Amino acid sequence: MTAMIELDNVKKNFNSHQVLKGVTFSVNKGETLAVIGPSGCGESTLLRLIIRLFPQDSGRITVDGKDVASLDGEKLNEFRQKIGMVFQSSALFDSLTVGENVAFGLREHSKLPENKIKKIVAEKLELVGLKGTEALMPSELSGGMQKRVSLARAIATNPSVMLYDEPTTGLDPIIATAIENLIVDLHKMLKVTAIVVTHMMSTVYRIADRIAMLHEGRIIEAGGPEETRASSDPVIRRFVTGGLEK
Repeated sequence: MTAMIELDNVKKNFNSHQVLKGVTFSVNKGETLAVIGPSGCGESTLLRLIIRLFPQDSGRITVDGKDVASLDGEKLNEFRQKIGMVFQSSALFDSLTVGENVAFGLREHSKLPENKIKKIVAEKLELVGLKGTEALMPSELSGGMQKRVSLARAIATNPSVMLYDEPTTGLDPIIATAIENLIVDLHKMLKVTAIVVTHMMSTVYRIADRIAMLHEGRIIEAGGPEETRASSDPVIRRFVTGGLEK
């Protein structure tokens, strides 16, 4: 299979704190990889390195054959348009309407005419079950609806890669399941490659093809959902059982 995303011995420090100590993994084209681990172990940092919100200290990150660290200016902007990012807090602009939030990337980074942008916005909102909500403000939406708008914004540029940072955290079980199902359906429809960072094992088992465990700055094990369930590693056992097994 062809690797779409590759990390090779990636390290990242914040001041004197070493968050990533040599992370190596790959994600095949069309695959969904879940990255799990204790809070604060660096999973969200991985996503931000991949989209180049800040640079790694050492190691190599490639996406679709491109060395991410080598990109700047217009090439970096073009690269980011091919990646959709769903943030933990949804990260919607409070002062913009739903339609303006979904259109934001298209207006900032494309030369599409306004009628085309409005058509794309309507199509993406319909895909996430929010048809006709363009004029609403984020404050008028529930948490689940805000997450759906965030998804619509992420897919507005037809990305080939999706990055999810805790997509179901803070949602009640029914809404969380709806978001999980939506992610699965979108991936089948759009054929994207994805990395999902989450602490919710229900989300992991529902949407992931493979699971990688990040612990103390390194990937300690990676495999399919059934392999993770059956793992004998005590660190993984404690995480997947919520600490119920000693």
